[in-house]
Amino acid sequence: MTTFPEILGATALAILVYMTLIWLLSLALKNSSIVDVFWGPGFMLANGVAFVLASEGFLLRKWLVTLLVCVWALRLAIYIFRRNHGKGEDLRYRQWREENPKNWWWLSFFKVFLLQGVMLWLIAIPLLTAQFSATPSQLIWLDYLSVVIWAIGFFFEAIGDTQMFRFKANPANRGKLMNTGLWRYTRHPNYFGEAVQWWGFFLFAAATGAYWTIFSPIIINTLLLKVSGVAMLEKTLQNTKPGYHEYQQNTNAFLPWPPRKKIAVQASQP
Repeated sequence: MTTFPEILGATALAILVYMTLIWLLSLALKNSSIVDVFWGPGFMLANGVAFVLASEGFLLRKWLVTLLVCVWALRLAIYIFRRNHGKGEDLRYRQWREENPKNWWWLSFFKVFLLQGVMLWLIAIPLLTAQFSATPSQLIWLDYLSVVIWAIGFFFEAIGDTQMFRFKANPANRGKLMNTGLWRYTRHPNYFGEAVQWWGFFLFAAATGAYWTIFSPIIINTLLLKVSGVAMLEKTLQNTKPGYHEYQQNTNAFLPWPPRKKIAVQASQP
């Protein structure tokens, strides 16, 4: 029987190899932002390693978690690839490259790929726990709640991304602000959906008694709200998107809620 520490070690090694290969590809393409496309599939890899090694885990839970991870990861990877295709390196990575033109080839491994690999491994631990545990040997109410929570998150992320993709694809919307659909109720429905899905994944681990893995959704929520998600994007949009200040006043940043109509009316006055 493979122990849980052995599964942790095996997934860490697999992720290290995975991120190293992506780093080498980024050097050939001169584009570090390809790491964003491979973020989701990295969780498929970690989950797959645990699925194979955890031979005594409860099979129905293992397959259910695997299905949801694959649906989430493949959709996200395809969306990011379509969104970024033909646009060159993302601004964040391009700035880092320009700041370190001679050393970026090796700095990028530590600053981008290795760092994301470590975060990926930590965030994936509830998945590994759900794959490993043989008990309970049936689905319980927390498993069913996990699916419901995951589905809510997937809805917000997938629909939000689709609405924004179609909005940007229309030349008539160039320079305009997206504030319809799910974007009417939250300024970042995709980030909200991503965060909610990871609470769903955590509940699968909680169903096996591994409540200690709660650090995983806390990490992803912190990243999305304070580091690479909402905070970073808001700073950019405030300075580049006309009408964004009024949008901020009228619409919640993260949690979906009906817009504050009184503010919207005031903002529309000359």
